[in-house]
Amino acid sequence: MRKLTDRATRAVEVLVAALAAAGALIIVIQMLWISYGVFMRYAIGRPDRMVTEATALLLFPVALLGLAYALREDSYPRVTIITDRMRPSVRKAFDLGNLAIMFLIGVFFSITTINATLRAYHSGSASEILQWPRYLFWSVAALSVTLFTLYAALRFLQRALPPTSETERPDGMV
Repeated sequence: MRKLTDRATRAVEVLVAALAAAGALIIVIQMLWISYGVFMRYAIGRPDRMVTEATALLLFPVALLGLAYALREDSYPRVTIITDRMRPSVRKAFDLGNLAIMFLIGVFFSITTINATLRAYHSGSASEILQWPRYLFWSVAALSVTLFTLYAALRFLQRALPPTSETERPDGMV
């Protein structure tokens, strides 16, 4: 079971990195587009209304594209002043509880974003100025949050299952 979980985690981590790279690319596009908008507004004197709407629409998916990557890199903030003094078994229990909470919150937001994607698709709603279909933005959010939820479940299993070799035991980490 452990080898299967490790293999699945590595496969999902490829998607996690791809979504993070897509998020970085969107940030670069936003930066260039905002620079263009500032130039048009202050140098040319003709503000571009599309810039404000596009950057606002892209902000939501970009914020979620890095969720799973932050979990992969262990970048979520945590206070360890107390857990560092605990026995490894108690620390492991806290880690499992933390991953379980992340998973449950991920399930809730996965259901919510998938539901919002379907409703936006069926309603045919679009942005006001650009007329971009709103379901496209919700689908990126749904994909990101669902991948985060899957990855949190895999990380939970990795932490819960016993290590496969003796080399993984000394520090208690997977």
